[in-house]
Amino acid sequence: MGEFRLLKLGEQIREEISQLIMRQQVKDPRVSTFLTINRVEVARDLAFAKVYVSSFLSDAQVRKGVEGLNSAAGFIQSSIAKKLTIRQFPKLTFVVDTSMKEGFEMVNKLNRLEAEEAAIRTENAEKQ
Repeated sequence: MGEFRLLKLGEQIREEISQLIMRQQVKDPRVSTFLTINRVEVARDLAFAKVYVSSFLSDAQVRKGVEGLNSAAGFIQSSIAKKLTIRQFPKLTFVVDTSMKEGFEMVNKLNRLEAEEAAIRTENAEKQ
């Protein structure tokens, strides 16, 4: 399968999983509607797909949510396979993605550094 088609399939799977979570069709109590599906990487042979999940919830809650999604993976796969017409539907594996939270923390650190630098410049300007 071509690279573009794999990306498009991954995007379709991401959208469908997000809809299942938002509509609360995944009945596992560990799965929160605050979980976000960032991206889906589909293997070239369509055997597997890695689903990256993140949230601004605590790390423990995100891990529990990912465990719930992994236990409901069969239901999710069958629900999506009914909607998408592809030869073979990939086996879904859910993993925690901390990149969104790390990026947010990095922006906060940069903002603090910028504020400190501005305060130092203001102090130096007042002294002169």
